[in-house]
Amino acid sequence: MRIQEFRITLIIITLFIGGFCYGQNSYIYSKPKDLGDGWKTNDLKSQNIDTTLVYKMFNQLNNRENKIQSVLLVKGDQIIIEEYLNGQVSDQKHDLRSATKSIRSILLGIAIDKGFIDNVNDPISKYLKSPIPKKNIDERKEKITIKHLLTMSSGLDCNDWDKKSKGQEDKVSKKKDWLQYTLNLPMVNEPGTVSNYCSMGAILIAEIINQASGMTIDKFTEEYLFKPLNISNVYWEHTSKKEIISSGKRLYMTSRDMAKIGQLTLNNGKWNDKQVVSEKWIAESTTPKTKITGIDYGYLWWNIPFRVNEKIFVSKTATGNGGQYIFVFPELDMVAVFTGSAYNSQEDKLPFRAMTDILLPTFTTKK
Repeated sequence: MRIQEFRITLIIITLFIGGFCYGQNSYIYSKPKDLGDGWKTNDLKSQNIDTTLVYKMFNQLNNRENKIQSVLLVKGDQIIIEEYLNGQVSDQKHDLRSATKSIRSILLGIAIDKGFIDNVNDPISKYLKSPIPKKNIDERKEKITIKHLLTMSSGLDCNDWDKKSKGQEDKVSKKKDWLQYTLNLPMVNEPGTVSNYCSMGAILIAEIINQASGMTIDKFTEEYLFKPLNISNVYWEHTSKKEIISSGKRLYMTSRDMAKIGQLTLNNGKWNDKQVVSEKWIAESTTPKTKITGIDYGYLWWNIPFRVNEKIFVSKTATGNGGQYIFVFPELDMVAVFTGSAYNSQEDKLPFRAMTDILLPTFTTKK
C-alpha cells in the first residue's frame, strides 16, 4: 500500500466509480437475513438516510465487470447491508491474505491477557526458542522485540515491497524453512528505527504465540477467539503447494465472520458483552506507532484517513491482497467489509473509492 501508488490508483478507479451515477436502477435491496450466527440485522431504511447512492453503486456493480465479491456494512451492531457479487454466497470463505495480520495482532493481545506472553517489549528470543539465528550473527538481533515485529521495524532485511530485499515474501516462500531463513537474514537497520512492510514478521508473531502457549496458532485461535465469536466456518491454508508450518498459513473466513473481527475491534474487545481481548490491547494495537510509506501503522493495523466533505474519518483497517478489507470507523459506530479477487491488481483498491464516494457520504449525511 505505497502511498503514491495508493493515490494514483484512486485516480484511475474514479473512472469506474463515476459510472455509479448512471444506468438503470435494477438493484433491489433486501434486508440481511438472520442466520443464527450471533448477528442482529436491520433494514437500511432504519438509518434515516438517503439511499440513492447505495442503490446506484450496487446497480453499477451488478451490471459492470468488477472483482468485488462481497460488501457488508454494520451500523449500531447490526448488519444493514449484505451483498454478494460475482457468484459468491454468504457461506463462501475468502482468502484474507494480509488481513490475517490484524487478526494475529488480536491473538497476541489475547496471549498477553492470558499470561502466555508478558510484554511486547520482551525480546523475541525469550519466547522463540527454536530456531535461532545461524547466519549473519549480529548483536542487534538480540534487541529485536515483539513490538518491533508488530510495527515491522525489526531491522532485518525484510521488505515485501522491495524486490531486492532478501526477506521479500515471494523469496522466502520458496525456501524450505521460512523461520530459519528469516532469522538468518542480515540486519540493515537498528531495531525500532525503520518500518518496512514485512510479512515474515507477522509469521514470527504467530510462531511466538505457538511456542509461548504450547498451542498451534489454529488451535489457539479456535479456543480463545473463534469460540467466543461463534465462528466455525473457517480454516487456515496457503496458496503454496509446499507443506507449510501452521504459523505460516493464512485465514479463510466468511464475510460475516470478518465483520465480527471488525465489530470486536469497534467494541473495544467485546463481543455480545463478553470481553474477548482487553480494551487496553485494542486501544494500544490500533493506535499509530509508526508509518509505512507515509501511512500510519499500529500493531499490524493500518490507520487510513478518508476525507468526506472536508471532514476526516480515520478507519482502523485490516487489508489483504485482492481486495480483502475490514474498515472500522469508531467515530461512526460502523464497520465495513469488502472481499474481492483482484489479486496483484490496482482494482483491489476500488473499495476505498466506494467508501469515499458512496458509503461514507451516505452515512454521514442525514435526510
